[in-house]
Amino acid sequence: MESADLVQLVKHVQKIQTETPDIEVKAANVNCPTRLYDTLSSFSNQDNGGVIIFGLDEQKGFAAVGVYDPADLQKKVTGQCNEMQPPVRPLFSFAEVDGKTIVSVEIPGVEFSERPVFYRGVGRNKGSYIRVGDSDEHMTELEIYSYISFIKHTHDDARSVPGANFSMLNQPLLDTFLNKVKIDRPNLSKNVSDDQILKLYSIDVDNRPSLGALLAFGIYPQSLFPQLCLTAVVVPGLDMGDTGESGERFVDNERINGSIGDIVKETVNFVARNCRTMTIFDDKGQRTDRLEYPLTAVREAVLNALIHRDYSTFSENIPVTLEMYRDRIEIRNPGGLFGRSSLEDLGTARPLSRNALLINMLEPISISENRYSGIPTIRKEIQNVGGKPPVFISRNGEFKVIIYSPMVSKGDESTNELEDLAKSSYDILEYCSTPRSREELMKFTHFSRYYLMEKIINPLLEAGLLAMTRPDTPKSRYQKYYKAK
Repeated sequence: MESADLVQLVKHVQKIQTETPDIEVKAANVNCPTRLYDTLSSFSNQDNGGVIIFGLDEQKGFAAVGVYDPADLQKKVTGQCNEMQPPVRPLFSFAEVDGKTIVSVEIPGVEFSERPVFYRGVGRNKGSYIRVGDSDEHMTELEIYSYISFIKHTHDDARSVPGANFSMLNQPLLDTFLNKVKIDRPNLSKNVSDDQILKLYSIDVDNRPSLGALLAFGIYPQSLFPQLCLTAVVVPGLDMGDTGESGERFVDNERINGSIGDIVKETVNFVARNCRTMTIFDDKGQRTDRLEYPLTAVREAVLNALIHRDYSTFSENIPVTLEMYRDRIEIRNPGGLFGRSSLEDLGTARPLSRNALLINMLEPISISENRYSGIPTIRKEIQNVGGKPPVFISRNGEFKVIIYSPMVSKGDESTNELEDLAKSSYDILEYCSTPRSREELMKFTHFSRYYLMEKIINPLLEAGLLAMTRPDTPKSRYQKYYKAK
Protein backbone atom coordinates (compact mmCIF):
# COMPACT_ATOMS: atom_id res chain seq x y z
CA MET A 1 0.00 0.00 0.00
CA GLU A 2 1.37 3.42 -0.94
CA SER A 3 1.56 6.14 1.75
CA ALA A 4 -1.10 8.20 -0.05
CA ASP A 5 -3.44 5.18 -0.08
CA LEU A 6 -2.91 4.68 3.64
CA VAL A 7 -3.71 8.34 4.33
CA GLN A 8 -6.95 7.99 2.36
CA LEU A 9 -7.82 4.82 4.24
CA VAL A 10 -7.29 6.60 7.57
CA LYS A 11 -9.55 9.47 6.45
CA HIS A 12 -12.21 6.95 5.44
CA VAL A 13 -12.14 5.29 8.87
CA GLN A 14 -12.27 8.66 10.61
CA LYS A 15 -15.26 9.61 8.49
CA ILE A 16 -17.34 6.49 9.06
CA GLN A 17 -16.23 6.19 12.72
CA THR A 18 -16.21 2.42 12.74
CA GLU A 19 -14.15 -0.62 11.89
CA THR A 20 -15.35 -2.84 9.06
CA PRO A 21 -15.18 -6.49 8.02
CA ASP A 22 -11.74 -5.87 6.50
CA ILE A 23 -10.36 -3.02 8.65
CA GLU A 24 -9.20 -3.31 12.28
CA VAL A 25 -7.83 -0.36 14.27
CA LYS A 26 -5.31 -0.43 17.14
CA ALA A 27 -3.89 2.55 19.04
CA ALA A 28 -0.38 1.12 19.71
CA ASN A 29 0.85 4.52 20.93
CA VAL A 30 2.27 2.97 24.12
CA ASN A 31 3.27 -0.54 23.03
CA CYS A 32 2.40 -3.31 20.60
CA PRO A 33 -0.90 -5.09 21.33
CA THR A 34 -0.07 -8.52 22.70
CA ARG A 35 -3.12 -10.32 21.28
CA LEU A 36 -3.44 -9.93 17.55
CA TYR A 37 -3.99 -13.58 16.70
CA ASP A 38 -7.78 -13.33 16.60
CA THR A 39 -7.63 -10.67 13.86
CA LEU A 40 -4.69 -12.36 12.10
CA SER A 41 -6.76 -15.54 11.97
CA SER A 42 -10.05 -13.96 10.86
CA PHE A 43 -8.47 -11.85 8.11
CA SER A 44 -6.43 -14.80 6.83
CA ASN A 45 -9.58 -16.94 6.70
CA GLN A 46 -11.48 -14.59 4.38
CA ASP A 47 -10.79 -14.38 0.67
CA ASN A 48 -9.84 -10.70 0.54
CA GLY A 49 -7.84 -10.64 3.77
CA GLY A 50 -7.84 -7.38 5.72
CA VAL A 51 -5.85 -4.42 7.02
CA ILE A 52 -4.83 -3.59 10.59
CA ILE A 53 -4.16 0.11 11.12
CA PHE A 54 -1.91 1.01 14.06
CA GLY A 55 -1.83 4.54 15.43
CA LEU A 56 -5.54 5.44 15.54
CA ASP A 57 -7.38 5.57 18.87
CA GLU A 58 -10.93 4.27 18.61
CA GLN A 59 -11.77 5.69 22.03
CA LYS A 60 -10.87 9.18 20.80
CA GLY A 61 -12.98 9.13 17.68
CA PHE A 62 -10.26 7.38 15.64
CA ALA A 63 -7.90 10.33 16.11
CA ALA A 64 -4.29 9.87 14.98
CA VAL A 65 -2.14 9.19 18.05
CA GLY A 66 0.81 7.57 16.28
CA VAL A 67 2.69 4.40 17.14
CA TYR A 68 5.25 4.16 19.93
CA ASP A 69 8.10 2.85 17.75
CA PRO A 70 7.55 1.82 14.09
CA ALA A 71 10.58 -0.49 13.97
CA ASP A 72 9.78 -2.33 17.20
CA LEU A 73 6.10 -2.56 16.26
CA GLN A 74 7.01 -4.15 12.94
CA LYS A 75 9.26 -6.68 14.68
CA LYS A 76 6.65 -7.69 17.28
CA VAL A 77 3.77 -7.92 14.81
CA THR A 78 5.91 -10.16 12.58
CA GLY A 79 6.66 -12.31 15.62
CA GLN A 80 2.96 -12.79 16.29
CA CYS A 81 2.36 -13.57 12.61
CA ASN A 82 4.95 -16.36 12.87
CA GLU A 83 3.00 -17.91 15.74
CA MET A 84 0.09 -18.64 13.40
CA GLN A 85 -0.43 -21.93 11.55
CA PRO A 86 0.37 -21.56 8.74
CA PRO A 87 2.53 -18.47 9.38
CA VAL A 88 0.98 -15.20 8.20
CA ARG A 89 3.02 -13.06 5.79
CA PRO A 90 2.19 -9.40 6.55
CA LEU A 91 2.87 -6.39 4.33
CA PHE A 92 3.75 -3.17 6.21
CA SER A 93 3.15 0.42 5.07
CA PHE A 94 3.86 3.76 6.77
CA ALA A 95 2.41 7.27 6.51
CA GLU A 96 2.20 10.55 8.38
CA VAL A 97 -1.22 11.76 9.52
CA ASP A 98 -1.51 14.97 11.58
CA GLY A 99 2.19 14.72 12.33
CA LYS A 100 1.84 11.17 13.70
CA THR A 101 3.30 7.97 12.28
CA ILE A 102 0.63 5.51 11.18
CA VAL A 103 1.46 1.90 10.32
CA SER A 104 -0.76 -0.45 8.34
CA VAL A 105 -0.40 -4.21 8.11
CA GLU A 106 -2.05 -5.95 5.17
CA ILE A 107 -3.02 -9.54 5.97
CA PRO A 108 -3.60 -11.60 2.82
CA GLY A 109 -6.30 -14.23 2.61
CA VAL A 110 -4.69 -17.67 2.40
CA GLU A 111 -5.50 -20.44 -0.04
CA PHE A 112 -8.67 -22.33 0.87
CA SER A 113 -6.71 -25.57 1.23
CA GLU A 114 -4.64 -24.01 4.05
CA ARG A 115 -7.58 -22.83 6.14
CA PRO A 116 -8.44 -22.40 8.89
CA VAL A 117 -5.45 -20.30 9.91
CA PHE A 118 -5.15 -20.47 13.70
CA TYR A 119 -2.95 -19.49 16.63
CA ARG A 120 -0.67 -22.42 17.47
CA GLY A 121 -0.53 -21.45 21.15
CA VAL A 122 -4.09 -22.63 21.78
CA GLY A 123 -4.65 -25.03 18.87
CA ARG A 124 -7.06 -25.17 15.96
CA ASN A 125 -10.33 -25.41 17.88
CA LYS A 126 -9.65 -22.44 20.17
CA GLY A 127 -7.42 -20.39 17.89
CA SER A 128 -9.50 -20.22 14.68
CA TYR A 129 -11.50 -17.05 14.08
CA ILE A 130 -13.83 -15.61 11.50
CA ARG A 131 -14.68 -11.96 10.83
CA VAL A 132 -18.30 -10.98 11.53
CA GLY A 133 -18.97 -7.30 10.92
CA ASP A 134 -16.27 -5.42 12.79
CA SER A 135 -15.47 -8.16 15.30
CA ASP A 136 -13.52 -11.43 15.40
CA GLU A 137 -15.49 -14.45 16.54
CA HIS A 138 -14.43 -18.00 17.34
CA MET A 139 -15.13 -20.45 14.57
CA THR A 140 -17.61 -23.10 15.57
CA GLU A 141 -16.59 -26.76 15.41
CA LEU A 142 -18.88 -27.08 12.41
CA GLU A 143 -17.15 -24.23 10.56
CA ILE A 144 -13.74 -25.73 11.24
CA TYR A 145 -14.94 -29.16 10.17
CA SER A 146 -16.31 -27.73 6.90
CA TYR A 147 -12.79 -26.75 5.86
CA ILE A 148 -11.34 -30.10 6.88
CA SER A 149 -14.07 -32.16 5.18
CA PHE A 150 -13.64 -30.21 1.95
CA ILE A 151 -9.87 -30.68 1.95
CA LYS A 152 -10.13 -34.39 2.81
CA HIS A 153 -13.10 -35.01 0.47
CA THR A 154 -15.15 -36.43 3.33
CA HIS A 155 -18.60 -37.76 2.37
CA ASP A 156 -20.78 -37.70 5.47
CA ASP A 157 -23.80 -38.65 3.38
CA ALA A 158 -22.09 -41.97 2.61
CA ARG A 159 -21.17 -42.99 6.14
CA SER A 160 -22.43 -46.35 7.31
CA VAL A 161 -25.07 -46.11 10.05
CA PRO A 162 -24.68 -48.48 13.03
CA GLY A 163 -28.00 -50.04 13.96
CA ALA A 164 -29.51 -49.52 10.52
CA ASN A 165 -30.75 -52.35 8.30
CA PHE A 166 -32.35 -52.58 4.88
CA SER A 167 -35.82 -53.26 6.30
CA MET A 168 -35.80 -49.56 7.26
CA LEU A 169 -35.88 -48.58 3.57
CA ASN A 170 -38.98 -48.16 1.41
CA GLN A 171 -38.54 -51.13 -0.91
CA PRO A 172 -40.95 -49.96 -3.68
CA LEU A 173 -39.11 -46.62 -3.79
CA LEU A 174 -35.77 -48.42 -3.90
CA ASP A 175 -37.07 -50.59 -6.76
CA THR A 176 -38.09 -47.44 -8.63
CA PHE A 177 -34.55 -46.14 -8.16
CA LEU A 178 -32.97 -49.35 -9.48
CA ASN A 179 -35.26 -49.52 -12.51
CA LYS A 180 -34.60 -45.90 -13.44
CA VAL A 181 -30.84 -46.31 -13.06
CA LYS A 182 -30.93 -49.34 -15.37
CA ILE A 183 -32.94 -47.45 -17.98
CA ASP A 184 -30.68 -44.40 -17.88
CA ARG A 185 -27.46 -46.45 -17.73
CA PRO A 186 -27.97 -49.65 -19.76
CA ASN A 187 -24.39 -50.81 -19.16
CA LEU A 188 -25.21 -51.24 -15.47
CA SER A 189 -28.21 -53.48 -16.14
CA LYS A 190 -26.12 -55.70 -18.41
CA ASN A 191 -22.99 -56.03 -16.36
CA VAL A 192 -23.82 -55.21 -12.75
CA SER A 193 -26.18 -56.80 -10.24
CA ASP A 194 -28.68 -54.86 -8.13
CA ASP A 195 -26.54 -55.40 -5.06
CA GLN A 196 -23.53 -53.99 -6.85
CA ILE A 197 -25.51 -50.94 -7.99
CA LEU A 198 -26.46 -50.27 -4.37
CA LYS A 199 -22.81 -50.37 -3.45
CA LEU A 200 -21.72 -48.20 -6.38
CA TYR A 201 -24.23 -45.54 -5.35
CA SER A 202 -23.14 -45.76 -1.67
CA ILE A 203 -26.61 -46.93 -0.65
CA ASP A 204 -25.04 -50.07 0.79
CA VAL A 205 -21.91 -49.27 2.80
CA ASP A 206 -20.33 -52.08 4.83
CA ASN A 207 -23.52 -54.14 4.34
CA ARG A 208 -25.62 -51.47 6.05
CA PRO A 209 -27.68 -48.58 4.67
CA SER A 210 -25.71 -45.37 4.49
CA LEU A 211 -26.99 -42.16 6.00
CA GLY A 212 -27.85 -40.92 2.51
CA ALA A 213 -29.85 -44.08 1.85
CA LEU A 214 -31.91 -43.54 5.00
CA LEU A 215 -32.56 -39.93 4.03
CA ALA A 216 -33.51 -40.73 0.44
CA PHE A 217 -35.38 -44.04 0.88
CA GLY A 218 -35.96 -44.40 4.61
CA ILE A 219 -39.42 -45.18 5.94
CA TYR A 220 -38.66 -43.20 9.10
CA PRO A 221 -35.03 -41.97 9.33
CA GLN A 222 -35.84 -40.12 12.54
CA SER A 223 -35.94 -43.41 14.45
CA LEU A 224 -32.13 -43.20 14.42
CA PHE A 225 -31.67 -39.46 13.86
CA PRO A 226 -34.56 -37.64 15.59
CA GLN A 227 -33.28 -34.16 14.68
CA LEU A 228 -32.73 -34.81 10.98
CA CYS A 229 -36.17 -33.39 10.35
CA LEU A 230 -37.68 -29.99 9.63
CA THR A 231 -39.39 -27.80 12.21
CA ALA A 232 -41.94 -25.33 10.84
CA VAL A 233 -43.63 -22.51 12.73
CA VAL A 234 -45.87 -19.57 11.92
CA VAL A 235 -45.12 -16.49 14.03
CA PRO A 236 -47.98 -13.96 14.39
CA GLY A 237 -45.66 -10.95 14.09
CA LEU A 238 -42.40 -9.81 12.52
CA ASP A 239 -39.95 -11.32 15.04
CA MET A 240 -39.58 -14.53 16.99
CA GLY A 241 -41.19 -13.89 20.37
CA ASP A 242 -44.02 -11.73 19.02
CA THR A 243 -47.39 -12.98 20.23
CA GLY A 244 -50.90 -12.89 18.84
CA GLU A 245 -54.02 -11.31 20.33
CA SER A 246 -54.55 -14.26 22.66
CA GLY A 247 -50.90 -14.44 23.66
CA GLU A 248 -50.07 -17.33 21.33
CA ARG A 249 -46.44 -17.58 20.23
CA PHE A 250 -47.17 -19.69 17.16
CA VAL A 251 -50.19 -19.76 14.87
CA ASP A 252 -49.06 -23.16 13.59
CA ASN A 253 -46.22 -25.41 14.72
CA GLU A 254 -45.18 -28.75 13.25
CA ARG A 255 -42.24 -31.14 13.31
CA ILE A 256 -42.06 -32.74 9.88
CA ASN A 257 -40.46 -36.19 9.62
CA GLY A 258 -39.85 -38.84 7.00
CA SER A 259 -37.54 -39.12 4.02
CA ILE A 260 -36.37 -36.01 2.18
CA GLY A 261 -39.16 -36.42 -0.36
CA ASP A 262 -41.74 -36.71 2.44
CA ILE A 263 -40.39 -33.66 4.25
CA VAL A 264 -40.41 -31.50 1.12
CA LYS A 265 -44.01 -32.45 0.30
CA GLU A 266 -45.32 -31.90 3.83
CA THR A 267 -43.45 -28.62 4.24
CA VAL A 268 -44.91 -27.20 1.03
CA ASN A 269 -48.37 -28.22 2.32
CA PHE A 270 -47.61 -26.47 5.62
CA VAL A 271 -46.73 -23.24 3.81
CA ALA A 272 -49.76 -23.50 1.50
CA ARG A 273 -52.25 -23.79 4.34
CA ASN A 274 -50.68 -20.86 6.20
CA CYS A 275 -50.43 -18.55 3.17
CA ARG A 276 -52.74 -15.64 2.67
CA THR A 277 -54.50 -15.29 -0.68
CA MET A 278 -53.78 -12.44 -3.08
CA THR A 279 -56.60 -11.25 -5.35
CA ILE A 280 -55.30 -9.95 -8.69
CA PHE A 281 -57.37 -8.07 -11.30
CA ASP A 282 -55.97 -7.78 -14.82
CA ASP A 283 -56.55 -4.84 -17.18
CA LYS A 284 -59.82 -6.44 -18.33
CA GLY A 285 -61.13 -6.75 -14.80
CA GLN A 286 -60.67 -10.51 -14.65
CA ARG A 287 -60.04 -11.76 -11.12
CA THR A 288 -57.35 -14.28 -10.20
CA ASP A 289 -56.70 -15.60 -6.70
CA ARG A 290 -53.09 -16.50 -5.96
CA LEU A 291 -51.27 -17.75 -2.91
CA GLU A 292 -49.01 -15.26 -1.18
CA TYR A 293 -45.85 -17.29 -1.81
CA PRO A 294 -44.99 -19.17 -5.02
CA LEU A 295 -44.92 -22.78 -3.85
CA THR A 296 -42.39 -23.81 -6.51
CA ALA A 297 -39.90 -21.36 -4.98
CA VAL A 298 -40.68 -22.64 -1.50
CA ARG A 299 -40.17 -26.24 -2.62
CA GLU A 300 -36.78 -25.47 -4.16
CA ALA A 301 -35.61 -23.55 -1.08
CA VAL A 302 -36.67 -26.37 1.26
CA LEU A 303 -35.11 -29.04 -0.97
CA ASN A 304 -31.85 -27.09 -1.16
CA ALA A 305 -31.78 -26.81 2.63
CA LEU A 306 -32.24 -30.57 3.03
CA ILE A 307 -29.78 -31.77 0.39
CA HIS A 308 -27.05 -29.19 0.96
CA ARG A 309 -27.09 -29.11 4.77
CA ASP A 310 -24.22 -30.52 6.79
CA TYR A 311 -24.82 -34.14 7.81
CA SER A 312 -21.73 -34.62 9.97
CA THR A 313 -21.85 -35.70 13.61
CA PHE A 314 -21.31 -32.03 14.51
CA SER A 315 -24.77 -31.07 13.28
CA GLU A 316 -26.91 -34.20 13.33
CA ASN A 317 -28.80 -32.78 16.32
CA ILE A 318 -29.75 -29.61 14.45
CA PRO A 319 -32.92 -29.68 12.32
CA VAL A 320 -33.65 -27.58 9.26
CA THR A 321 -36.08 -24.82 10.24
CA LEU A 322 -38.79 -22.89 8.42
CA GLU A 323 -40.24 -19.79 10.05
CA MET A 324 -43.17 -17.90 8.56
CA TYR A 325 -43.53 -14.28 9.68
CA ARG A 326 -46.05 -11.66 8.60
CA ASP A 327 -43.69 -10.32 5.96
CA ARG A 328 -41.35 -13.20 5.06
CA ILE A 329 -40.33 -16.84 5.24
CA GLU A 330 -36.90 -17.77 6.62
CA ILE A 331 -35.42 -21.21 5.92
CA ARG A 332 -32.23 -22.22 7.78
CA ASN A 333 -29.97 -25.22 7.57
CA PRO A 334 -26.71 -26.11 9.36
CA GLY A 335 -23.67 -25.82 7.16
CA GLY A 336 -22.83 -22.66 5.25
CA LEU A 337 -21.71 -22.56 1.64
CA PHE A 338 -19.40 -25.46 0.89
CA GLY A 339 -15.81 -25.13 -0.24
CA ARG A 340 -14.91 -22.14 -2.39
CA SER A 341 -18.52 -21.34 -3.25
CA SER A 342 -19.57 -17.74 -2.66
CA LEU A 343 -22.90 -15.94 -2.38
CA GLU A 344 -22.07 -14.04 -5.57
CA ASP A 345 -21.82 -17.34 -7.47
CA LEU A 346 -25.25 -18.63 -6.44
CA GLY A 347 -27.36 -19.37 -9.48
CA THR A 348 -24.64 -18.39 -11.96
CA ALA A 349 -21.73 -20.77 -11.39
CA ARG A 350 -21.70 -24.52 -10.88
CA PRO A 351 -21.61 -24.90 -7.08
CA LEU A 352 -19.64 -27.45 -5.11
CA SER A 353 -21.83 -30.17 -3.61
CA ARG A 354 -21.37 -31.15 0.01
CA ASN A 355 -23.62 -34.21 -0.44
CA ALA A 356 -23.06 -35.26 -4.05
CA LEU A 357 -23.80 -38.93 -3.32
CA LEU A 358 -27.14 -38.08 -1.70
CA ILE A 359 -28.07 -35.96 -4.71
CA ASN A 360 -27.25 -38.87 -7.01
CA MET A 361 -29.66 -41.05 -5.02
CA LEU A 362 -32.47 -38.50 -5.27
CA GLU A 363 -32.19 -37.79 -8.99
CA PRO A 364 -33.54 -41.14 -10.31
CA ILE A 365 -36.61 -40.90 -8.03
CA SER A 366 -37.36 -37.37 -9.28
CA ILE A 367 -36.75 -35.58 -5.99
CA SER A 368 -33.78 -33.56 -7.24
CA GLU A 369 -32.93 -32.69 -10.85
CA ASN A 370 -29.20 -32.35 -10.11
CA ARG A 371 -29.02 -29.58 -12.73
CA TYR A 372 -28.18 -26.68 -10.35
CA SER A 373 -31.44 -24.94 -11.30
CA GLY A 374 -32.75 -24.43 -7.76
CA ILE A 375 -31.55 -20.87 -7.12
CA PRO A 376 -32.51 -19.55 -10.60
CA THR A 377 -35.96 -21.13 -10.18
CA ILE A 378 -36.44 -19.48 -6.79
CA ARG A 379 -35.48 -16.08 -8.19
CA LYS A 380 -37.64 -16.43 -11.30
CA GLU A 381 -40.74 -17.61 -9.43
CA ILE A 382 -40.50 -14.74 -6.95
CA GLN A 383 -39.92 -12.21 -9.73
CA ASN A 384 -43.03 -13.49 -11.51
CA VAL A 385 -45.22 -12.52 -8.53
CA GLY A 386 -43.58 -9.11 -8.09
CA GLY A 387 -41.75 -9.90 -4.86
CA LYS A 388 -38.42 -8.60 -3.64
CA PRO A 389 -35.43 -10.71 -4.68
CA PRO A 390 -34.72 -13.47 -2.14
CA VAL A 391 -31.83 -12.94 0.25
CA PHE A 392 -29.18 -15.60 0.81
CA ILE A 393 -26.95 -15.48 3.91
CA SER A 394 -24.08 -17.80 4.79
CA ARG A 395 -22.70 -17.10 8.25
CA ASN A 396 -21.50 -18.90 11.40
CA GLY A 397 -21.85 -22.35 9.86
CA GLU A 398 -25.45 -21.72 8.80
CA PHE A 399 -27.17 -20.97 5.50
CA LYS A 400 -30.37 -18.95 5.41
CA VAL A 401 -32.83 -18.05 2.66
CA ILE A 402 -35.31 -15.21 3.12
CA ILE A 403 -38.36 -15.03 0.85
CA TYR A 404 -40.34 -11.82 1.24
CA SER A 405 -44.09 -11.63 0.93
CA PRO A 406 -45.22 -9.60 -2.11
CA MET A 407 -48.30 -8.64 -0.07
CA VAL A 408 -46.11 -6.68 2.34
CA SER A 409 -43.14 -5.41 0.38
CA LYS A 410 -42.96 -5.07 -3.37
CA GLY A 411 -40.25 -3.91 -5.74
CA ASP A 412 -36.63 -4.67 -6.40
CA GLU A 413 -34.19 -3.81 -3.61
CA SER A 414 -31.41 -3.05 -6.07
CA THR A 415 -33.40 -0.43 -8.00
CA ASN A 416 -35.21 1.06 -5.01
CA GLU A 417 -32.28 1.13 -2.59
CA LEU A 418 -32.14 4.94 -2.29
CA GLU A 419 -35.87 5.12 -1.70
CA ASP A 420 -35.65 2.37 0.92
CA LEU A 421 -32.73 4.07 2.65
CA ALA A 422 -34.58 7.37 2.74
CA LYS A 423 -37.61 5.71 4.30
CA SER A 424 -35.43 3.80 6.79
CA SER A 425 -33.63 7.02 7.77
CA TYR A 426 -36.94 8.80 8.36
CA ASP A 427 -38.29 5.87 10.40
CA ILE A 428 -35.11 5.73 12.50
CA LEU A 429 -35.21 9.47 13.23
CA GLU A 430 -38.78 9.14 14.47
CA TYR A 431 -37.89 6.03 16.46
CA CYS A 432 -34.95 7.88 18.04
CA SER A 433 -37.18 10.55 19.55
CA THR A 434 -36.23 8.47 22.58
CA PRO A 435 -32.52 7.48 22.76
CA ARG A 436 -32.00 4.01 21.28
CA SER A 437 -29.11 1.54 21.46
CA ARG A 438 -27.54 -0.22 18.47
CA GLU A 439 -29.25 -3.44 19.48
CA GLU A 440 -32.65 -1.74 19.57
CA LEU A 441 -32.05 -0.19 16.16
CA MET A 442 -30.93 -3.52 14.67
CA LYS A 443 -34.11 -5.16 15.92
CA PHE A 444 -36.22 -2.26 14.67
CA THR A 445 -34.75 -2.27 11.15
CA HIS A 446 -33.76 -5.95 10.75
CA PHE A 447 -30.43 -4.71 9.35
CA SER A 448 -27.00 -6.07 10.21
CA ARG A 449 -24.87 -3.89 12.47
CA TYR A 450 -22.44 -3.06 9.69
CA TYR A 451 -25.15 -2.08 7.16
CA LEU A 452 -27.05 -0.10 9.78
CA MET A 453 -24.02 1.92 10.87
CA GLU A 454 -22.45 2.53 7.45
CA LYS A 455 -25.59 3.14 5.39
CA ILE A 456 -27.84 4.96 7.84
CA ILE A 457 -26.53 5.88 11.30
CA ASN A 458 -23.18 7.41 10.31
CA PRO A 459 -24.68 9.51 7.46
CA LEU A 460 -27.36 10.81 9.83
CA LEU A 461 -24.67 11.68 12.39
CA GLU A 462 -22.62 13.50 9.76
CA ALA A 463 -25.69 15.44 8.65
CA GLY A 464 -26.36 16.52 12.23
CA LEU A 465 -29.78 14.87 12.22
CA LEU A 466 -28.80 12.26 14.79
CA ALA A 467 -26.68 12.66 17.92
CA MET A 468 -24.94 10.36 20.41
CA THR A 469 -25.47 10.21 24.14
CA ARG A 470 -21.74 9.48 24.55
CA PRO A 471 -20.00 11.48 21.80
CA ASP A 472 -16.55 11.07 23.42
CA THR A 473 -16.73 7.29 23.14
CA PRO A 474 -18.52 6.57 19.83
CA LYS A 475 -18.33 2.78 20.14
CA SER A 476 -19.20 2.47 23.80
CA ARG A 477 -21.40 -0.52 24.56
CA TYR A 478 -23.68 1.94 26.35
CA GLN A 479 -23.95 4.26 23.35
CA LYS A 480 -27.41 5.44 22.32
CA TYR A 481 -28.59 7.61 19.46
CA TYR A 482 -31.27 10.29 19.55
CA LYS A 483 -32.91 12.70 17.15
CA ALA A 484 -31.07 16.01 17.16
CA LYS A 485 -33.20 19.08 17.98
